[in-house]
Amino acid sequence: MDALLTPVLMMLIFAYLFGGAIAGSANAYLQYLLPGILVLTVVPMTVYSGTTLCQDLSRGVYNRFRTMPFWQPAAVLGPLATDALRYAAALLATCGAGLLLGYRPDGGAPGTLLGALFILLFAFSVSWIFSTIGLIAKRPETVSGTSIMVLYPLLFASNILVDSSTMPGWIDMVVKLNPISVAVTAARGLMEGTAGAADLAAGFGVCLLLLVAFVPASFYLYLTKNAR
Repeated sequence: MDALLTPVLMMLIFAYLFGGAIAGSANAYLQYLLPGILVLTVVPMTVYSGTTLCQDLSRGVYNRFRTMPFWQPAAVLGPLATDALRYAAALLATCGAGLLLGYRPDGGAPGTLLGALFILLFAFSVSWIFSTIGLIAKRPETVSGTSIMVLYPLLFASNILVDSSTMPGWIDMVVKLNPISVAVTAARGLMEGTAGAADLAAGFGVCLLLLVAFVPASFYLYLTKNAR
């Protein structure tokens, strides 16, 4: 239920509280807001992958898995793939609510679908960061605390809620280099039908970089970690 209700509530709060001040009306702001709110609501959910993994490790669940005759990396990959279903549910609920409220992307249904799929890929890529942290941390609270210190500054110092071009020059540069902003720009371009090759390359490049860096790290830590 949190995956379905929280994104919708956040979209309603931001659109109707700030829409008039930022864009003149809630409907006008919604056209800019929705791709960003999808990222804002789905990416924090990736922390659950790390906290759940850390909690199961502390309970000895994965020690029993290591004695079973199956492909061991599946013990890490399986839960993360299952979490992706939660992300998909949140995306579907938020997009559906946005359409009911008047969101009409220029990219139409194909653009909206492509944008949502990209956000799903980005969230799955980010979840491997917290998977790695969950395999290192001794307590789930450590994973949650790390996410607050790292993830939330990146989320709010981005172009999720406002166009960075309205910010002072040096802040605009920092926001544009933020990987969250890179992902939002790619998703927004896909949904609006304005995505350029450079924006898409940057967006998919961030996903690839995260996967290349953290998937092997997660598997290595799981396979070599001593029993707790």
